[in-house]
Amino acid sequence: MIKVIVADRMGKGQKVVEGLKKGGLEAEIVPGIGADMRLGDEMKKKRADFGISFCGSGGAGAITANSKYGYPERHGMRSIQEGITAIEDGKKVLGFGFMDKIELGEKLAGAIKKKYPELF
Repeated sequence: MIKVIVADRMGKGQKVVEGLKKGGLEAEIVPGIGADMRLGDEMKKKRADFGISFCGSGGAGAITANSKYGYPERHGMRSIQEGITAIEDGKKVLGFGFMDKIELGEKLAGAIKKKYPELF
């Protein structure tokens, strides 16, 4: 099963996790304030396939995961379609501005399933 780690600067992320789970993926939240900066660490520790970072700029956690562990990332995203395109382009860490929405999780799960059908 595909595992996704969600990390939000303000300790949120519950809605996107709900959407990812509805989409058939395993998903969990990195708890606490500033969690986005620990995204790469948690992905590595838990052997996650994807990571989603939320912060005001949409970049800090994704850039940190890339620079520390080499996960391919795209940051600064502000729409669901940007996230879908990033997955289609092979990105594994997605950096969004604050967008904790069920719909985002569902749509990203669909894009992951479409891009990587062999993993299901």
